[in-house]
Amino acid sequence: MYQERASRLTGAVVWRRTLEDPAVRPARPVLPDGCMDLLWNEGRLLVAGPDTHAYVPGGRPRRWAGVRFRPGTASALLGVPAYELRDQRVELADLWPAARVRRLSARVAAAPDPARALEDIALERAAEAGPPDPLLGRLVTALDAGRPVAATADGLGLGARQLHRRCLSAFGYGPKTLARVLRLQRALALVRAGVPFAESAVRAGYADQPHLAREVRDLAGTTLRELLGRG
Repeated sequence: MYQERASRLTGAVVWRRTLEDPAVRPARPVLPDGCMDLLWNEGRLLVAGPDTHAYVPGGRPRRWAGVRFRPGTASALLGVPAYELRDQRVELADLWPAARVRRLSARVAAAPDPARALEDIALERAAEAGPPDPLLGRLVTALDAGRPVAATADGLGLGARQLHRRCLSAFGYGPKTLARVLRLQRALALVRAGVPFAESAVRAGYADQPHLAREVRDLAGTTLRELLGRG
């Protein structure tokens, strides 16, 4: 079971999930979305780095809670370049002082709602780190609107190499990969809203439905119908 809500931290999402027995129902893949998460898992605090392909939770049934940060903002809050965490789930104690993480872990474990306790921690860290870089927000907006990477760089007053470096630090990968991830999420949102596959593909910025199908296979490791449970 999965539930989410908007966070008090601007642009973030607070979520909780109970994984069912994988022998009964396999866990659904977590798709690339340009985001990073602060996670709680039965006493452990972890960070989910930026994904470039689908991540499938494994192991025995577990309870999870998390805060999913707005794309491009988690790196500054965590104090580590996003590319160092790409395609990884990392113990928070590997990034922050162990004593601090032990205190935070005990705090979350004692809370009646671990998800809200995580959200409080995220809000406190955001207050320490200061406001996010507005350029990153403009970058995400432009790429999510389907604007070409070169035109986006020009509009932001950045050279191609400078844009690539900024993206690696904030998102974990370059602007072209970020654009692909955001485009996939646009297409999936349209399909889930009932828009036919072919129309969703074109409206999201793909050449056609086969182009969307190839991207789903590459980024999600499955077919569109299987991904949406329509097989």
